[in-house]
Amino acid sequence: MAKTELAVAELIWNIIARKTGNVGKVDFFPQKPAFPFGNTFPEREDGQQPLERAVPESQGVSSAHLAAFLKDLALHENVDIHQIMVVRNNKVICECGFEPYPAGMWHASYSMCKSVTGMAVGMLIGEGRLRLQDKVIDLFGGKKNLLNIFRLKDITVENLLTMTSCVSFNETGIVSGNDWVRGYLESGLIGVPGKKFEYNSMNSYMLSAIITEVTGESLMEYLRPRLWEPMGIQKVFWETCPKGITKGGWGLFLCPEDAAKLGILYLQHGSWKGQQLVPEDWVEMSLKRHVETPSSMSNYGYGYQLWKGGREESFNYNGMLGQDVLAYPDLNMVVVSNAGSKELFQNCVLLGIVKKYFEEDFNPPAVLPEDLRGQIMLQHVIEEMEGRRTGLPVIEKGGWEKRKAVYIRSTLRQKRINYLDGKLYEMEEQQVGLMPLMMQVFHNNFTDGIHKIGFMASGNRLFIDLYEGKEKKSLEVGFVKAVASNVSFNGEIYRIGTKGEFSTDEDGRMVLKIDFAFLEEACRRKLKLYFDENTLEAHWDETPGKEVIMEGLDSLTDLGGKMGFLMNTIKESGGIDVFHLLVERTVQPVCVGKEINTEDEEAAKNEPAYQDQTEE
Repeated sequence: MAKTELAVAELIWNIIARKTGNVGKVDFFPQKPAFPFGNTFPEREDGQQPLERAVPESQGVSSAHLAAFLKDLALHENVDIHQIMVVRNNKVICECGFEPYPAGMWHASYSMCKSVTGMAVGMLIGEGRLRLQDKVIDLFGGKKNLLNIFRLKDITVENLLTMTSCVSFNETGIVSGNDWVRGYLESGLIGVPGKKFEYNSMNSYMLSAIITEVTGESLMEYLRPRLWEPMGIQKVFWETCPKGITKGGWGLFLCPEDAAKLGILYLQHGSWKGQQLVPEDWVEMSLKRHVETPSSMSNYGYGYQLWKGGREESFNYNGMLGQDVLAYPDLNMVVVSNAGSKELFQNCVLLGIVKKYFEEDFNPPAVLPEDLRGQIMLQHVIEEMEGRRTGLPVIEKGGWEKRKAVYIRSTLRQKRINYLDGKLYEMEEQQVGLMPLMMQVFHNNFTDGIHKIGFMASGNRLFIDLYEGKEKKSLEVGFVKAVASNVSFNGEIYRIGTKGEFSTDEDGRMVLKIDFAFLEEACRRKLKLYFDENTLEAHWDETPGKEVIMEGLDSLTDLGGKMGFLMNTIKESGGIDVFHLLVERTVQPVCVGKEINTEDEEAAKNEPAYQDQTEE
C-alpha cells in the first residue's frame, strides 16, 4: 500500500481503536490563539473599518422579510445556524448570532477561504510574477525528479484554480507526513489535467505554496499589506502546515463582517475605497464559469476558486457545513452565513433557504416606506435568536400556578447541583476527549483522553471539571443560557459555550445533559451523564456527527488506488456494515466512571444513590 494510503488507513484504525495522543504522522504544534475581543489596533484611525448600519427599508428590503428569513433558518435543525449577516449597498441591514453563538465572533471558514487564496493569486499575476499557464512542476524546481516531471508535466496554475489538476494526493494525504508539497508532487493522477472537475483542497494549498515559493512570504504575510490592512481586517488567523506554509484551502478564522467585505470587494471589481486591491480583469476572469461541476455539489459551475450561483451573475465563496459568502451583483447584496449544518456543498438546506428569500422572485426596489412595526418585529426576532428575550413576565397567563412550577424546577435544580458538588469520578476507559473527532483531525490536535470527571458548585452555579491528559478543563454549566469559557487543548485556545439540563430517566436515575458548543467552529460536543449509586455513565456524541464522517469515509471508495480498492472490497463483502458500526461507536462512545473520594473513601462507598422524585 502506498505511503499516503497506508497513513490514512492507520489514522482511521487508530481513531476507531481509541488511541490517544498524536495518533497521526504529522508533527503537532499549537497555533490557534484565543479570539481577540476589542479593537486589535486601537491606535489606528481607520480601525477595523466597520460597515455602515442601516434600516432595511432604507435599502429597499422589508424588515418583515428578514424576520421571516431568520425564523426559517432557526426552524431547521439540520441547518444549525450560528451567525447571519445581510448587506445591501455596502450597508448592514441585518446581523444576528443564534444563541449561544455571539454575533461578530470569528468563525472557521473551511473551504470559504479558497476564494481568498484565489484573490492572492490574482494579485501575484497582476504584479507580473506569475502566469496562469506556468507549469506547477517548474515552479518547484528543487523538488523535480524523473517521475514527477513525466506525471505532472501538464498541470498549470490555472488547473489548480479550477480544480482540474486530477492529482490523487487530496485532503486525506495531509495525515501522511509533514511535507505536503512533496506528497503532492510525487502523487499520481486520476484523470487528464484540465479535462474534469475534481474537487481537491490540496490544489488550494499548492497555490499558497506557490505564493511562498515565488515571494518568500507566507500567504498571510503576502496578504497583510495588500488585503487585510487596506480593508481593516484585523481579527484574522490562518493555520499553517508543519512546514510553515499557509494552508490556503482551509484553516482560516474570519469574522462575518470581514467576510462580507470580501464579497463587496468582488462586487466592486476588486476596488476598496478607491484603491484597486485585486486587478479588475482578474475579478472578471475569476467570476466566469470555467468548468462544469457535479450536480451533487452545484448546478452552476466553478470559476477561479469560487462557485457560480443560481441568480444572474451571482457567486459564492463556499465552505462546508454552512460557511458562505453569497454575492448578488444585480442586487448589490451580500449574505454571509456561519453554521454547523450536516451538508458539505452548495446543494443543501441552508442555501435552499437563502435561495427562497434572495433569489427566485426577490426583486427589491431601491427604497421602501418606513415600517416601524416591521422593524420592531425584526428586532424582537433578533433578540429572541440571540437569547436576549429569555425572561418570564412577572405573572404569565396561568398566574401564580406557573410561577410556582418555575420555583419548584429551580429548587430541584439546586438540590441536584448540591448533590454533585465535590464529586469526582475516575473513568474506566480514558480515550475520549472533549474536542469533537472532526476537529481533532482538521487541526491535527488529538486528545490525550479524559481520565476523570468532577463537579464543583458555587451557590447556584455548577462547574464540570474534565481531566484530559495533563490539562484540567473547568467549564461552568449554564442552565438558562450557555456560559462561554476559553479552554486550552494542548495549548490551542477555543471558546466553548456550555449549557446543561437536568432530567430523570425511566429508571429514576438523575441525568445531566450538556451541550458544548465550540463557538468558533461548526462542531458541538454532546454529553449525557447518568448517575447511579457511585457510578457515572457518560454517553458522548458530536454534531455534525456520524453522518458527515461516514460520508467522508465513503468518499474514499472514489479515490482509486489501493485505498479505494480496500474500501470497495469492504463494502462489496458486506463488511461495510461492521465498519459503520465501529465508526458509530467511535463517534458515540459510552464510558463508565467510578466515584472516588480521597478524603473518605468509606463514606463514599456507603453514600445512598440519588433518586429523583420530581420530573423537571
